[in-house]
This record gives sequence, C-alpha cells and structure tokens, in this order.
Amino acid sequence: MTRRPNFVFFIPDQLRADAVGAFGNDVINTPHIDALAATGTRFTNAFVQHPVCSPSRASLLTGWYPHTAGHRTLTHLIQPDEPNLLRILKDSGYHIAWPGMRGDTFAPGVTELSVHEYGFSVLPNMGHGGDYPEGVWSRLFYRGKVSGDDLIDPDEALIRTAEQWLENPPDQPWVLFLPLIAPHCPFQAEEPWFSRHDRAAMADPIPAGDPAGEPRFMRAIRESYEIGEVTSAQWREVVATYYGMIERLDSQLGRITAAVERAGAAQDTITLFFADHGEYLGDYGLIEKWPSAMHDCITRDPLIIGGGGLPGGGTCSAMVELIDVLPTVLELADTAAPHRHFGRSLLPQLRDPALPHREFAFTEGGFTIEEESQLERPAFPYDRKGELQHADPTLVGRAVAVRDRDWTYVWRLYEQPELYDRRTDASELINLAGQPEYADIRQRMHEAMLRWMVETSDVIPYAVDPRFPQVDLPIPGGMRPPRPDRTNTRRT
Repeated sequence: MTRRPNFVFFIPDQLRADAVGAFGNDVINTPHIDALAATGTRFTNAFVQHPVCSPSRASLLTGWYPHTAGHRTLTHLIQPDEPNLLRILKDSGYHIAWPGMRGDTFAPGVTELSVHEYGFSVLPNMGHGGDYPEGVWSRLFYRGKVSGDDLIDPDEALIRTAEQWLENPPDQPWVLFLPLIAPHCPFQAEEPWFSRHDRAAMADPIPAGDPAGEPRFMRAIRESYEIGEVTSAQWREVVATYYGMIERLDSQLGRITAAVERAGAAQDTITLFFADHGEYLGDYGLIEKWPSAMHDCITRDPLIIGGGGLPGGGTCSAMVELIDVLPTVLELADTAAPHRHFGRSLLPQLRDPALPHREFAFTEGGFTIEEESQLERPAFPYDRKGELQHADPTLVGRAVAVRDRDWTYVWRLYEQPELYDRRTDASELINLAGQPEYADIRQRMHEAMLRWMVETSDVIPYAVDPRFPQVDLPIPGGMRPPRPDRTNTRRT
C-alpha cells in the first residue's frame, strides 16, 4: 500500500454474531463475510457499548461511552460541536461518501460537516415495512415473503448507489460508509432469500431460565406481546427468514467487494464489517431488543477488519469494544484524534491476534425513573414496547454489563444484580450473584464497573478557555470599573 488506505464500512443493523458462518454458525451461508474474515481478523469477543441503534452508533463514532456525553436515547444524536470519526477523516483529507439516508446518527447539520456525498443515486421503490399476517406475527415483527418485480428497498438502493459511485471513485483516499437496515425487523425477504432455509432444520431458541434470576422486563415482554405461547414452528419461521435476510446482505457485501476490485482499489481498501447490536430471535422467549438488555445475543458483535494488505486469517479472542474501531481506523489512516476518547487501537491485534487487549468489555443502557418523559412513544408494531416503558420505567432501568473472558456481571439500578459463568453457562441462564461462594468474583467485577464509570464519566476538552474573558457589555449605572488593587491580589 503506497498511500493512506481507503475504507469501506459495511454495517448491518441488529445482526447477531452467532448468525455468521465465520463466527461458528454452520447452518447459514455467508461466503462473502467469511471471505472478508480470511483477508483479515475476526474478533470473537467484541461487544457493543449500547444495545440500541443510535446510542451504539454514536458511541463507536465518537469513541465515547454512551454516558460520557448523554448519548443514551434514539433522539440525542452526535452534535455539531462533538467529534466523530467521519468528520475527523474528512478534515484529514479523506473523501467521505455515504450512500443512503439513515438519519439516526447525526443531529441536524452534522452530516454536512462530516460527509461530502449523501443519499441515493438509485431510488428505492418500496419501504421497509407494511402489513403483517394475522395472529401473533406482528408481535414477532414478522412479515414473511415480499413479492414483486425489481424490488428496490432502501438497502438495495444503497448498494446500487455504492456500486455506481465505485465506477469512478475519487483519486484521494476515500471512505464509503454503508449503514444497512437489514437484518433489522420486520423479518421479511424476497425470493430466493426467503426460501433458502428449511424451517424444520432450524434449531430451537434458547429457552427461558429461572424467572427468579432474570430481569423483570423479560417476563413483561412475553406477557405484553402475548408471545409466551409461540410455538417452535413459529420461532423457526422467524429464524429462517432472519437467516435469509443475512444471506441477502452477504450477497450485497460481495457486490461491493467486486465493485472495489473493478475500480482497481482492492489493494488499497480496508473493509470493516460490524453491527450496532444483536437480536433476541426467540432466545429466552423474546424478540427484537430492549434498551437495558445485556445478553450475549444482543451485545456480542461480529467485528471483522480485513483487506488492504492486512494479515489474513486471524482470530482474536481478546476482549474488544466497538469504540476501538475509531482509534484503529485513525491509526491506519495516519491521523490523530483531536479529542480524548476511550477506544484502544486494534492495529497490534491485526498484526498478531494473540496479543492481549482489554481485561473487560462494558455495555450500558436504560434510563432512570426521572427520564420517563423522554422515553420513546413508538407506533405499531412497537407500541407495546413503549407502553411498557412508560407504565413502569423500572423495567428499563439503567444497567451496566461487565465482561471478562469468563464472567458476565450485570448491575441494575432498580433490580438485583446478575452474575454468569460463561465457561459453563454460555447462554447466561443461571444467575450466581446471590451465592456466597461467588462473592469475590462479584466484588471484583463490581469494582471494575465503578472504576470504569469514574474514569469515563466525562472528558475535559482540549480547547482552553480564558479564565477572565473580555466582556463587551455596558457598565451597570454608568459606573466606571474599579481599579484593580495590585497590592492585595492573589492568584489561585
């Protein structure tokens, strides 16, 4: 590579790590994602910093945890005076292209500050929703097969726009930022993707554990959504459709990879593949996500960084956070961050995946009771989700998950804590927090959380303000300003 590399960010929404072939799923067919992993490194213990779309994206693009600057909702987005990865790269000389129109990351004006090109050159002819089958299906966010000729949903329009853009990319180093919607619900797919999987061959979801040990939102969702009696066949239908959506996006990644190759840019282009969070997909009798959900299926991320001459075929099992993407990209781009952040570059692990990285990975979410008025009030089919949160905001109380290689500790503001031994309980079903023989482990994880919260509670900006700025206002009453007493002046 003779110049600073180009970057492709390929970002599915709501993609579980265990739904990708490269991360151990032997049912799904994801050859293009797997091929990307072969050109670089997959990170098997990467975790998001928030279980919901916008806060997770804000976190990874700023390198801040959600609590650092209050990016904890769907409606408090990255502000014009805040740093973000795309703007840093743009200011350093990169050309930034953002096909599509996902507006759930930047506050008004920030896209214009951070991106050179934005939107569709190929317009979608359908949305990402519509009618639902009768019965419980709407509460499972399932629509099923989509029919029609030359269907162009927003994701397909994004991919076609990116393919057109890659026919004549700029000479300067560039960034192609591709935030998809799929496999975010509603669960739907056109042929051939809808019928790719035999429903009977799908595995049953993880069953619910002991209600006494689980957070209360889990039972509340099952009851409010009326999904407690969903059959195995219905769950398998949802899973098979979700897998079809993933195979479709895998094909789309292959098209982007081919377009980069046709542009003659493959040797100079690094591709980053990751999601903003996962999906319950029937595990524990749940569907979709929840703002204080901390389970592995929601928080573990299928992070892959490959191409552009990076060492290939690596598997890194160190603890990684999604905020580590920012310093990794900046180091690869030979660009310094203009702000203090909490990410740690993964470039050493890209060269040697066996190197250690972090001891702990942190995820946070939820709200306080006092923030109830700021919670979302979504329309159907998310209406019951919003109703639950407003009726009892303790169901979505603030929570922090602390993970090391073996243990998961979850602290909840309004509920009992949780402790899981992932070596023997990978599904995190048996809550050990109340058992005295695990008190030392619980205390160690709790102290790690406390230290993390104190160290990352805010950042001091690098810009320095004068302590005594000139004030251009009239003097009260026309009085002359007092002369300073230079004989009794002390500075602190």
